[in-house]
Amino acid sequence: FSPISLSQYLSKKLGADPMVFGYLQTTFAVVQLCGGPVYGRFGDLFGSKAALGLAFSASALSYGLLSVSTSVPMLFFSRLPSVFMHVMQGSQMIITDISSKEDRAGALGKLGVSYAVGMVVGPFLGGIMTKHYGGQFAAMCSCVLSLISVAMVMVFLPTKTKHLFHAPASSTSVFDVKKFLELLRIPAVLYLICIKLVSAVPFGIFQSMFAIVSMEYFKLDAQYNGFVLSYAGTLSIVVQGIGVGYLSHRFNDTDLLKWSIGTIAFAYACMFMVTTIYQFCAVLIPLVAGGTILTIVTTSSMTKAVPIKDTGTVLGLSMACNSLVRSVSPTLGGVLFHMYGWPVFGAFGFVINSAIGLFLLVWGRESLH
Repeated sequence: FSPISLSQYLSKKLGADPMVFGYLQTTFAVVQLCGGPVYGRFGDLFGSKAALGLAFSASALSYGLLSVSTSVPMLFFSRLPSVFMHVMQGSQMIITDISSKEDRAGALGKLGVSYAVGMVVGPFLGGIMTKHYGGQFAAMCSCVLSLISVAMVMVFLPTKTKHLFHAPASSTSVFDVKKFLELLRIPAVLYLICIKLVSAVPFGIFQSMFAIVSMEYFKLDAQYNGFVLSYAGTLSIVVQGIGVGYLSHRFNDTDLLKWSIGTIAFAYACMFMVTTIYQFCAVLIPLVAGGTILTIVTTSSMTKAVPIKDTGTVLGLSMACNSLVRSVSPTLGGVLFHMYGWPVFGAFGFVINSAIGLFLLVWGRESLH
């Protein structure tokens, strides 16, 4: 069960209004924004195994604090360990270390399957636990599972995964701002980050408000909200487990980037007309497919554009895009939803992604590496 979903129901239980919940989401995003690049640099310097163990430890601490939260300030305090709560990024670092450039997109897609399975099982079980035993019990279960994951990382993963792990580094500081700026000066990296950042804004706004929309507009309780998230996870499993590997071996990254943006724009156009939860579930098919392919293509291409010794850092910059969007999207989403209602999310997403698609067709790069 995701920390955002748990925080949603615990904040409501503790009497917090939607505005306070928005502040809580923003706090989580800002903390992760600060930690993402530093965490990636930590992995480059000390190894991906140590980084992944740190991420699961931070998750355990965050869920543990969430499970004993009895006030709104405690909910905010439980978000602080999320500065290193980058399990997905840590896993991507390991996959990047051990995969070839040709197979990287497919390997990252297969990694995503495991997280998609978690998206199916987690919200389903978490929704049932929250309904029958309370959100704090679900948080404690998540804490225990995170601790088990720490033990598995320490026992089963090799200490060194980078082929160039012993190469001398220009700096041994995890707070090396010059290294971050150096990577951003690489044209392909800056190009991909800009596309990812702009395209993520509509989805970030929609995602930040879905917890509220599901209760206020679609009238779903915690259990049925979990069912919808599980359905989205199932779609992601199919796309990442089958679609990404198939497409990446038959089309280049540039074409996949264009087609994914076009698919997302189409999905948002359909979302504008959605009035029932069943229509929404249908719209999720192109939205999840396009979004998943876009994420994997941009992530894979960024790691190919930098030396192997800097892949963790560039993954941190990539993840920072998501955190930056999440830091502003709750406020923007709340204002848009209050002023224009549910249809605004579809209209906004269609306009933004159509503009990106036009840019890619007219001025887009021929190579992403």
